[in-house]
Amino acid sequence: MKDSTQDGGKKPGRKSVKEWNESKAMKASNSWTVLKVIAEFVDGYERMNQIDPCVSIFGSARTPTEDTYYKLSTEVAAAIVEAGYGVITGGGPGIMEAGNKGAHLAGGTSVGLNIELPFEQHNNPYIDRDKSLDFDYFFVRKVMFVKYSQGIVVMPGGFGTLDELFEAITLIQTKKIEKFPVILVGSTFWNGLLVWIKATLLERFETISAKDLDLIHVVDTSEEVIAILNNFYNEYQLSPNF
Repeated sequence: MKDSTQDGGKKPGRKSVKEWNESKAMKASNSWTVLKVIAEFVDGYERMNQIDPCVSIFGSARTPTEDTYYKLSTEVAAAIVEAGYGVITGGGPGIMEAGNKGAHLAGGTSVGLNIELPFEQHNNPYIDRDKSLDFDYFFVRKVMFVKYSQGIVVMPGGFGTLDELFEAITLIQTKKIEKFPVILVGSTFWNGLLVWIKATLLERFETISAKDLDLIHVVDTSEEVIAILNNFYNEYQLSPNF
């Protein structure tokens, strides 16, 4: 009996396999991408290793300067500097600008990890000139945040802010990085999310443990932020997270 796979025939019952439209060009591009990613990691590590312990502030790029949370972010950043830490932000406008502004006006270290986006993002003027880093890849940028932050302060924000928040919580939960304070500022903004997490993830579907919620603090003032940081580092040492 003649084999159906001969003469270019397909195996019986085998479905056609999808292929990339430009596989050769894509393979060459992927090779160069690997080198660009490595270069970003090397540059990021070398520059961030020179910076003293910092706390990261996350939040929306769309927050206007007259907004209550913009003003509160500036106040929180200044308090963080007065407590002996520097401040890291995503380097852009909105809450990020407010964080760098507070650190700058308080005379502290002001770091910006900027990324080029088709909208919203541009370097704000309050980043220390020698501490402004530019990234092409979100995942490299997030590694710098979680490796060098001694805590994260999360102001109201959108999908990007939630992404940064949940990645940090996941890495702590799975013990891929050392534990550090995760502080959500603005109970009016965050309480609805936490109610959903508790009711749906914890109680109804049991996809998280009760102790996972212990990682998260919700506050409304800069004084509360500093109290959480101080209480934590009375027990733990300052060090990179991996």
